[in-house]
Amino acid sequence: MNRAPLKRSRILHMALMGASDPSGEAEASKEKPFLLRAFQITLVVSLYWVTSISMVFLNKYLLGSPSLQLDTPIFVTFYQCLVTTLLCKSLSILAACCPGAMDFPTLRLDLRVTRSVLPLSVVFISMITFNNLCLKYVGVAFYNVGRSLTTVFNVLLSYLLLKQTTSFYALLTCGIIIGGFWLGVDQEGAEGTLSWTGTLFGVLASLCVSLNAIYTKKVLPAVDGSIWRLTFYNNVNACVLFLPLFLLLGELQTLRDFSQLGSAHFWGMMTLGGLFGFAIGYVTGLQIKFTSPLTHNVSGTTKACAQTVLAVLYYEETKSFLWWTSNMMVLGGSSAYTWVRGWEMKKIQEEPSPKEDEKSSMGV
Repeated sequence: MNRAPLKRSRILHMALMGASDPSGEAEASKEKPFLLRAFQITLVVSLYWVTSISMVFLNKYLLGSPSLQLDTPIFVTFYQCLVTTLLCKSLSILAACCPGAMDFPTLRLDLRVTRSVLPLSVVFISMITFNNLCLKYVGVAFYNVGRSLTTVFNVLLSYLLLKQTTSFYALLTCGIIIGGFWLGVDQEGAEGTLSWTGTLFGVLASLCVSLNAIYTKKVLPAVDGSIWRLTFYNNVNACVLFLPLFLLLGELQTLRDFSQLGSAHFWGMMTLGGLFGFAIGYVTGLQIKFTSPLTHNVSGTTKACAQTVLAVLYYEETKSFLWWTSNMMVLGGSSAYTWVRGWEMKKIQEEPSPKEDEKSSMGV
């Protein structure tokens, strides 16, 4: 069956919005029954939720558990990067041995590529380190609010680095996020659980997440556009750069004095943390593939809400109405920003270009 050709504007719209060819979607929906597609989407979204929430709770245990009493955040982060590096290399070898069984790029360490990725790796290291340090000093319930300024930094850096302006409605949603952040900080202080150190690390983590997105786009051509190759080189660089930090901050001696250093349970939890760190990248891509970038953002926001509720229940905390209000402001502002930007992009792509208007007026 012949399919009608798509206009260039429509193709661009689909690329930017993460959509696919509507006629292709129709054919795909005919191939797969609705219940099967619904089951697949539910399974993928659930997998993303379980992996992401489990990783946060497990990292909190490794970084700040009173029963573990391990004060080596750099070593914990280094070990997770090491696990990710070994997993990437193992999967690459497995894919080379069994080419039909799985699809994974070939990974060979190239010093030229390593140097090209290095600036991004510095930002990547800062991002994961500040994330873990924030989680070490604040509770899981406040973790989402503490790292909520990523959207605000996206807007700010887009203007400063890319000279891109932002609409009034998008700025309004950023104002809601900032208001929710400050209200959350105020309520944590009122309850006597505020950590200014953890909050500062959360703000720095948000900044680094924004910078990481910008530098990732610049560096991707160096690894042939492969996210897995970028993951491999990022984590190789991280392992090398973490070693001097690990020694300079005295964590080697702390690790030597750690009473559970020979415990199989401890190393099992550490390795599991590394597996979750590797898996989150895969399930994130899987969720976007089976849904859309917009649905992924909505799912992430809803997951953050569920994570906050679970943390309050698990740690048996009591929170005030204003504390919950701050979380709703952050989550609502983030969701509104995603919707506004998607609506603006859709509106731009659906507007006819001046040339098309001219042609239509001439009857061409």
